[in-house]
Parts: sequence; structure tokens; C-alpha cells
Amino acid sequence: MIAAIQELMEHDTAGDPMTGLLWTRKTTRKIADELRGAGIPVSRGTVARLLKELGYSLRVNRKAIARTSHPDRNRQFEQIHKTKSRFRRRGLPIVSVDTKKRELVGKFKNPGVTWERTPTLVNDHDFRSQASGVAIPYGVYDIRANRGSVFVGTSYDTPAFAVDALVRWWKGVGRRRYPNADHLLVLADSGGSNGARNRAWKHQLQTQLCDPLDLAVTVCHFPSGASKWNPTDHRLFSEISKNWSGRPLDSYETVLKYLRTTTTTTGLVVRAALVTRAFPKGQKPTPQEMDSVNLHQHRILPTWNYTIRPTKG
Repeated sequence: MIAAIQELMEHDTAGDPMTGLLWTRKTTRKIADELRGAGIPVSRGTVARLLKELGYSLRVNRKAIARTSHPDRNRQFEQIHKTKSRFRRRGLPIVSVDTKKRELVGKFKNPGVTWERTPTLVNDHDFRSQASGVAIPYGVYDIRANRGSVFVGTSYDTPAFAVDALVRWWKGVGRRRYPNADHLLVLADSGGSNGARNRAWKHQLQTQLCDPLDLAVTVCHFPSGASKWNPTDHRLFSEISKNWSGRPLDSYETVLKYLRTTTTTTGLVVRAALVTRAFPKGQKPTPQEMDSVNLHQHRILPTWNYTIRPTKG
């Protein structure tokens, strides 16, 4: 039987010479049909079992081919490491921020599987009109404390929403955890609502965070195409995705429940809050407003590294 499958697959097999991984574009049904046509009665299940014995396995596409990296990529990672080390020595807070994928709230399919007696029935299409709302989780991950705070927005992911989440974190957690801190380090991606070239992000940091709370903020951005290195992604969001895998997010209460019950063996604890305030899109600061931002760009890679201080400071 195995010899017959090997002969049949000879011209429909590809493989990796380094790892020995084999794959084919034929389905088990087609292989079984061809074997039966050759006088070998066999089922799809038997074909699948024999393929595994021969080194084949089911695979999916994996995102692993990176675009040409930025020439200053390594320098920026070194700069981030040095800045984090400096803040650690001074006992100052270090947070990583990012926005998780927007979720439709309602009876919609959520990727993943769960142990159930019967499957949970969900809508057959993911239409926005059938949702009770949207959930936009913005994460603030405290690297030193291994604590996450997720603020679930209900309108749009804007710079005002991103900074509002930081303000809520500082007022609710940060200043109690770091009572003597007057300086905060924020690690962020290069794009999105907290992007390196986003002028509104800098203006909101000045007007919402630095001036009202008398707090200096240093921002280090990860290089373009390096968002997977952001601790919020692999230490917070990945654990959240595992926790609600296969479970429909049918209400905001359900979203918050799964966020708050996300834990790890290394001690991660997650707080979550719903933010119902509206954050309109397209609001941009004027040149005069940008002139009022107390921005100090660093000597090394200034686009990715800068500090905003309170105006009165």
C-alpha cells in the first residue's frame, strides 16, 4: 500500500531539502479515488494515516518572508535596549502599547476550537450591520510588573484614543505603582494611531498626558516591519487570543470577562475597562498647535526616539 502511494505521489510531491518536509497539492479523497481506480480499495482516512507515515502533514501558509529591512533596524533595537536599561536603573515605568485587531461584538465566529458537547451556533456571515457594536482593544503592558491593562474602545482607533488609554492607565495604575516617577518610557510600533510620524499622537501626548499630569514621556518606536517584537503583541495580545479562542464575543461583558481572566504561568494579570467615549477620525493638529508641543528629538534616530516634556518644565 505504501509503495503504491509513493509511486502515485512521485510527480506531485514537493519538499524542503534542509528539513525533509514534504507536501502535495492532492487531497486525500483524490488519492483514494486514484488508488481505487488502480484496483486498491482504500479510504480517505487510511490515505491520511499512510501519508503521515511517509512524512507528509497538513500545513498552512506562514507569514515569514520579511520585506527588505530598514538600514537602521539593528541600531534602533540597540537604542531601545539602552533606553530600557536606563529607565530600569532609575526605577522608572516602562510600558509597551499597541492596538489589537478590531472585533465585531455579536454572534460571530471567533477562530479557534474549544471542548464542547455541542457546537456554538453563530451567524453565517460577519456583517457589521448584525453587530451590536465594535470592540477596539488598546493594550498598555507594564514590562517591569508583567501587568496588562486593556481599554476597549467602541468608536475608532485614533491618536486621541491611544493617549486616552495611557492617561487612564497612569491615573488608575501607573502613579500608584510608581509614586515617585516623573518620567515614562513608551515602546510603540512605527505606524497606526501611535505612529512615529503621527503628529496628532505627539500633540495628544502633550495636551492629554504631559501637561495635565506633569509627566515627561520618552517614546521609542520599533522599526518598520518589526511590530512582532513589541512586547504587547507577544506577551499580552497573544495570551488574550488564546483565552478567547473559539468563543464568540457576543457582548461587551463577554469581551471584558475574557480579557480579565487572561493569565499565564509567569504571573500575567490583566485589567480591562470599556471606553464608550467617541473618538472622531480625521482630527489633525494645526501648525500652531504643533509648535506648542515641547518635543525634544534624540540625537540617535530622532524620528523613532523623542521626549515630550510638560510645557512648564
